[in-house]
Amino acid sequence: MTTNTDQLFRFLFEDLGVRGEIASLDTSFQAALELHNYPTVVADQLGQALAASLLLSATLKFDGSLIMQIRGNGPISMLVAQANDQQAVRGLAHWEGDVPKDNLTGLFGDGVLVMTIKPTKGKAYQGVVSLEGESLSDALQAYFTQSEQLKTRLWFAVNNERAVGMMLQELPEHDGKQVDWERVEMLANTVKDDELLNLNSEEVIHRLFHEESVRMYDPQPVEFKCDCSQQKVEASLLTLGIKELRSLIKERGVIEADCDFCNKHYQFDAIDIEQLANKGNTNGSALKH
Repeated sequence: MTTNTDQLFRFLFEDLGVRGEIASLDTSFQAALELHNYPTVVADQLGQALAASLLLSATLKFDGSLIMQIRGNGPISMLVAQANDQQAVRGLAHWEGDVPKDNLTGLFGDGVLVMTIKPTKGKAYQGVVSLEGESLSDALQAYFTQSEQLKTRLWFAVNNERAVGMMLQELPEHDGKQVDWERVEMLANTVKDDELLNLNSEEVIHRLFHEESVRMYDPQPVEFKCDCSQQKVEASLLTLGIKELRSLIKERGVIEADCDFCNKHYQFDAIDIEQLANKGNTNGSALKH
């Protein structure tokens, strides 16, 4: 048995109008974990979220990214995962105190699930629903029922080394039979965590659906990658206005910013801020002097 390493694997039930995906994260999951000292329960939720963002982003038909975020007032106050059309993924979680093993409400409290679609060109779209269900898979299934009206099921398995997710979803505008969906869903429900974690994607599909007609596509590589940059941090600072930036420099000597996703550190001194001011004026930015 050879497990997949950092890949997104797609498959299709051509006669039934159902698509499927399996996302496997190994090195990319470890890269997300090593940046923060996550408790085991928080790491498990982050692994599920990273796999989910990959699975859901793969259904998009344009260049861009999908950002999945949960905000709540429980022990885990925020969980966010982002994946783009190049299968680059990143994510983080904020928590406080001891985080007990619990259901979704116990972990996040009274929360919301926010799904943001950001195409490279065009306007972003955002959907917000109340956090429902016992698990992340329940919450995502409820989101698709409310927002997309597409039958969707997800399964996740996470250990301290890897995170794996599997998704089934009916194709839009497909006039399939309910009995077909129910049969495929019933077969998928027999999958075990150790199978997702220890079998490769082809073996999982064969084990679950060997009596179905399934088309399998070439896997796509997945990597942990943060898109923060000096330019993006500068643009963010400019929104404060040069007057406020000069005041901060006078007070602190330097302005510092850290990327929560990759822990990269940015620092700006008085000269940097004046160069930003000149750059903003050159670009026609509305800076407050």
